[in-house]
Amino acid sequence: MDYCEGGDLFRKINSQEGVLFQEEQILDWFVQICLALKHVHDRKILHRDIKSQNIFLTRDGTVQLGDFGIARVLNSTVEFARTCIGTPYYLSPEICENKPYNNKSDIWALGCVLYEMCTLKHAFEAGNMKNLVLKIICGSYPPVSTHYSQDLRALLRQVFKRNPRERPSVNAILAKPFLSWRIKKFLPPQVIAQEFRHSFLHKQPKGVVAQVPSGRHRCSRLITYRLLHHLFRL
Repeated sequence: MDYCEGGDLFRKINSQEGVLFQEEQILDWFVQICLALKHVHDRKILHRDIKSQNIFLTRDGTVQLGDFGIARVLNSTVEFARTCIGTPYYLSPEICENKPYNNKSDIWALGCVLYEMCTLKHAFEAGNMKNLVLKIICGSYPPVSTHYSQDLRALLRQVFKRNPRERPSVNAILAKPFLSWRIKKFLPPQVIAQEFRHSFLHKQPKGVVAQVPSGRHRCSRLITYRLLHHLFRL
C-alpha cells in the first residue's frame, strides 16, 4: 500500500483551527475524491464508509480514498444493500430509516465530506444518536458561508437531497462545468478518454473487483486515480 505522508483529511481539517480553506483547494481535493469514487461505483462497488478519516493525502497533496474494509460489491447497478453500516455522522437518511440503499448513500457521505471541507465542522451533529438520526432524516444542516461560490453551495443542496433518487451520481457530479475542467489536472487525456467512455463502465476484468476485501476481512485498501494508469496496462 502507498504511504500517505500528509495524513488524513480529518486531521488536516482540524489543523486549520477555524481558518477556512480556499475554494480552489477544496475543489481540487473534491474532484480527486470523486474520481476515486467513480472508479469503484463504475464497478458496482459501494464504499459504505466515506469520511474525512478515510481520505488520505500524500506529500504532494494527492488524494487517496482508503479503508475498503466494509465495501460491498453489488450484483448489478440496480441492486440495493440492506446492512446498516458506516460512521454515524455520515449516514444517509435511508440507512437511518433502515431502508435499502445503493451508491447514492456514498454520495450523501461524499456531501458530508465536502461540507466538512467548507465549514471545518460536521454537517449533522447532535448530543446523542437519536437526535443525530432525526437531524439526518430531516436533512437539517447549517448553511455554508457565502464566501464560497453559488455552484459549490448548489452542489451541496443536491447531494443532501433526502430522496436518494434526486441525488446526482458521481458521474453527474464530475460532469458539472465548474468541476469537469479540473479532471485534466489529475488524469492524462488517454485515461480520461477511456475511463469516461460509457462502453467501458461495466466491462472491467474480474480481477479488479476481486481485490476488494469482504466484510470479514478488514484490511485497508487505497484507490487513487494513479490506479487507472495500471488498469489500462492490463
